[in-house]
Amino acid sequence: IPPARPNPSLAHLFKGTFMHSSRSSPMDILHGHLLGVDEDGKIVFLEQADQQEKLAKKWGFKPSDIRELSNNEFFMPGLVDTHIHAPQYSFAGSRVDLPLLQWLNTYTFPTEARFKDNDVAEEVYTRVVRRTLKNGTTTACYFATIHTDTALLLAEIIDKFGQRAFVGKVCMDINDCVPEYKETTANTVKEMESMLFDCFQYPRVHPVVTPRFGPSCTEELLSSLGDLAKAQDIHVQSHISENVGEIELVEKMFPTYKNYTDLYDKNKLLTNKTVMAHGCYLSDEELKLFSLRGAAISHCPNSNFSLCSGLLNVPKVLKYSVKLGLGTDVAGGYSSSMLDAIRKTMIVSNSLYITKASETALTLKEVFRLATLGGSQALGLDDVIGNFEVGKEFDALLINAKASDSIWIYANILLCFMVSGDDRNIEEVYVAGKHVVPFSSSV
Repeated sequence: IPPARPNPSLAHLFKGTFMHSSRSSPMDILHGHLLGVDEDGKIVFLEQADQQEKLAKKWGFKPSDIRELSNNEFFMPGLVDTHIHAPQYSFAGSRVDLPLLQWLNTYTFPTEARFKDNDVAEEVYTRVVRRTLKNGTTTACYFATIHTDTALLLAEIIDKFGQRAFVGKVCMDINDCVPEYKETTANTVKEMESMLFDCFQYPRVHPVVTPRFGPSCTEELLSSLGDLAKAQDIHVQSHISENVGEIELVEKMFPTYKNYTDLYDKNKLLTNKTVMAHGCYLSDEELKLFSLRGAAISHCPNSNFSLCSGLLNVPKVLKYSVKLGLGTDVAGGYSSSMLDAIRKTMIVSNSLYITKASETALTLKEVFRLATLGGSQALGLDDVIGNFEVGKEFDALLINAKASDSIWIYANILLCFMVSGDDRNIEEVYVAGKHVVPFSSSV
């Protein structure tokens, strides 16, 4: 019998309150628990504090090694933003006076064309990564621009700050309004292949095939990207059924397909590694196909409101067992905070229920699960992150309910934090056990 391996030392040992979701419960509140994280950033135990003596013998720690949280503090899983446009952070909070297609042509495409410049990209991308981390976003699914070099710069910046992310070089070979902001079909596929190769050097930053949306792509491009995603077995992100005008344009451009979902599906872009933003107008038939393929939807309520695009009936989507997470969709959405996405999700759900457009309304606990575990499921990371199950990586936020200058939070502190809290309450942020906020002096 080989000798037993010595237990690895612990990188972190916390005692206090932990709140997370599971598949069976939207919110579990664990008071008086001990949580241990090993040097690889993985959770090795989460037990009641009365098991301390037994755990100490197994893991070789002393009482002085334990960091005890105050009564005002608790840990929750990191927030997962399943849809955000990094270059659009440069005009977040403005320019929401036009519907989607006009908004893209007037504001978005001209802005994104500037990201060929490394200096422009470095400034904006550094700001968006810092801001989202301070807002508690430990995982983000980013759109970059059509420029491979600066998309890789975004990946490098994300890695430097320690965030977990997907990064997509935008692929589009149609753009009649801003002709300089597009590529040829062959070149965009070649550049996407190049990015895949270069991006794999980062352990927690993954490439994602990113056709912008139907109206920006030829059928040849969609098919080629579908082949690439299948051959490399990697993730796909895009937009679908965000706006009525967009849907009508897709029907006109691709008349041989049954619907928008069929366009992606027939071109091998609707898989169990796909996340599609919006989906406000998906039919029952399309939702069934999403469920069958294992594809996910990113619900972006701020953007859907701000651009007057539509309202997603989340309970209906979940009824079809479609994976669903939340997204900020900067800059269609004016806030880069996932707390805002949580609050807007509640407003949409309540509005649909009040007007009898939905049979049920979401609870705040259910929305908390969508912003954490639901997001991890949508991105295919639920075996790695999303809650505090043993074996998962420790992506977490330390929340202080009575942080300096913040609103005082009473009663159920997690629910109150989601409704009234902000980044001042987020004292520390961890990704895979690494302390990433407050920022170190090296970044």
